[in-house]
Amino acid sequence: MNKHQRIKDNKEFQQIFKKGKSYANRQFVVYVMPSEETHFRIGLSVSKKVGNAVARNRVKRYIRQTFLELKDDVQPANYIIIARIPAATLDFHETKKSLEHVLKIAKVYRSSGKMKKREDNAGGRTR
Repeated sequence: MNKHQRIKDNKEFQQIFKKGKSYANRQFVVYVMPSEETHFRIGLSVSKKVGNAVARNRVKRYIRQTFLELKDDVQPANYIIIARIPAATLDFHETKKSLEHVLKIAKVYRSSGKMKKREDNAGGRTR
């Protein structure tokens, strides 16, 4: 993640908590605050209740990687992602699926047409 894509300042966190809207599932809570910038920014919060430093850092890596992979499908806004305790048991693909679910609930994620294109191409083939 580039420096301009991170939210680190406590004042910014507090502003997003107060003015943003929250959406949740069992593994994550996502606060969303619209922004006028052309890219998204994320702040991460992973409590010590989630696990030791290794587990917490793994969860944060998975979240960052998910956002990098979904960067074209996520609306530009400020996001704070709070990992709940069950997030520690997820592998990368489960983390990505869970975050996609929360972002769809928040209506800030649009799934790309990649799957449709594959289905259309597969339907045209004959054996």
